[in-house]
Parts: sequence; structure tokens; C-alpha cells
Amino acid sequence: MSQSLYEKYGGFATVSRIVMRLYDRILDDDDLGPFFDDIDMPKMIDHQTKFVASLMGGPASFTDAHLTGAHRGLAITDAHFDRLGVLVSDSLGEFGVAPEDADAILVQIEARRPMIVKAPAA
Repeated sequence: MSQSLYEKYGGFATVSRIVMRLYDRILDDDDLGPFFDDIDMPKMIDHQTKFVASLMGGPASFTDAHLTGAHRGLAITDAHFDRLGVLVSDSLGEFGVAPEDADAILVQIEARRPMIVKAPAA
């Protein structure tokens, strides 16, 4: 039985550090930071840590409906989503996640784009 990325990189403790660093980057970003102005950041980091853990094969799970509902009304664009991908990649790299493993995580994130990005009104 193969080891999950979650196990390979040290489980919840490592994922938590990656997510905290990711949010340092997000909050400093001129385009993404404003989305979090009125957000309970400890709660957000907890949810995001569980989400990333699940993408890496860890114990938490999130439904498509949960993701869609959590992002409803936020006017997140493809450019925002693309920028997030860069920040996720940078954060994973900082913690020694191998490029092929980071790519696998980013593929999982990309698969959720339709649940997060709001299509512009026609």
C-alpha cells in the first residue's frame, strides 16, 4: 500500500505550517488579501488545513456543495484563482514538497475551480 502525500510530508503538523505560511502570503497579496479583511482567520486556517490535508490523502473531507457555498458571492475570478495557485506552489516548495507532489496537489485544487470561481454574468 502506498503512502499518501499527507503521510509522506508529516501529517497534520506539516500541513498546518504550510497553510499558515500560505495565508501569510495571501494576506500580503494586493489582489487576494482583501477577500480576508473581515474573516475569522484562525477558523479559516483550521478549515483550510483540513481541506489541504484531504487533498493530500488525509482524514478530512469537503463536499463540492461546501466549497460552492463557502465561495458564493465572493466574485472570485480566474485571475484570483491562478494567483492562489502560484502562492500554494510557493508555500509547498518552501516546505520541501517535491515538484511532482506539489503538481499532484495543484491538480486537485484546479479540479475545484468551477466550485470557487464565479463565472461573469453574460
